[in-house]
Amino acid sequence: MSAAPPTDWNPASPEVLNDQITAYDVMRRRCAMARSDYLWWSLFRHADLMRVLHDPVSFSNAASNHLSIPNAMDPPEHTPYRRIIERYFSAERMADFEPACQAIADVLIAAQPRGAPFDAMAGVAQPFALRIQCAFMGWPESLHEPLRQWIADNHRATRAGDRSAMAQIALEFDGYIKQQLVQRRDAGEATADDVTSRLLGERIHGRALSDEEIVSIVRNWTVGELGTIAASVGILLHYLATHPVLQDELRRQPGKLPAAIDEILRIHPPLIANRRVTTCPVEIGGRRLDAGERLTLIWAAANRDEAVFGDPDAFDPARNAGNNLLYGAGVHVCPGAPLARLELRVLMQALLASTRAIELAAGPAAQRASFPASGFASLPVSLQ
Repeated sequence: MSAAPPTDWNPASPEVLNDQITAYDVMRRRCAMARSDYLWWSLFRHADLMRVLHDPVSFSNAASNHLSIPNAMDPPEHTPYRRIIERYFSAERMADFEPACQAIADVLIAAQPRGAPFDAMAGVAQPFALRIQCAFMGWPESLHEPLRQWIADNHRATRAGDRSAMAQIALEFDGYIKQQLVQRRDAGEATADDVTSRLLGERIHGRALSDEEIVSIVRNWTVGELGTIAASVGILLHYLATHPVLQDELRRQPGKLPAAIDEILRIHPPLIANRRVTTCPVEIGGRRLDAGERLTLIWAAANRDEAVFGDPDAFDPARNAGNNLLYGAGVHVCPGAPLARLELRVLMQALLASTRAIELAAGPAAQRASFPASGFASLPVSLQ
């Protein structure tokens, strides 16, 4: 491989981190691809991401330094793991989980003040993500706070590029999950019938999944779930608070919520980026890359591409649904999309049904989240 070319931009600069969506818009309009020491080759345009997503032979998902199932795998290795995972997000499983999801949403929303400002990230978004993930996996409430702290530590280490800290944080998470596996094995036939217990019974290639494989699967679910669900809730609340006409329409016609949620999260994506690595020489984004080059797919830029969506801020679910990359595309499209859509629909429907208005609170403004997170670090709102 030839020597790395000079950097084209600095995605870790304060200007980018303070307003990621605007910064990625600027980069997309300026160029198809840019290089940095922080995110390697970053792709910004919808057509280029679609090219990558539909060519896993040339653009491999095996871009992780540790076991990552199925995120860092390609077909054919990826396929049998994917089949196992998809069963946990079937329509039947989602229907079975909906009452528990509804109960969590109702209790959480009922506990929020009315007519007084509060931070929606700390009061609703983050607790909802933690409670819903633990309920889905069958984990105890005692894991809520350790997992909340773990996500914060993981984001901090990722932002700093501290690989030693990231490895230590991953080991810490592994310990939480292995403890849950040990408890279920010790309980034997008396163990609860939950997702974590069912994973212990899964088989691949004629053998049981190893603990390392189960931990990797669960780590991928949990990282994706906790970070993106919390970010999504904050983004949705902020958007509805600043678009009261749409808010009232969805309150009157909750059947429109699923399409509206997907479109709002296209306009302000909750997931910033994913990684790939080239397996052969390729030409993309106007550049020729050698095999082994690392790519960062900037979802938050591609899902706002004017060449596909026109005005990226225009709310038009019917027009934009077919090109929305909220949950990816191709063989690695997010298997947990049905769960995420269920959770967000149930929460937002419950919130709209129990209020007359969602408003941004007077006083301190919302604080945007920094990479690798999206959305808001804090969001003062008032419920009427």
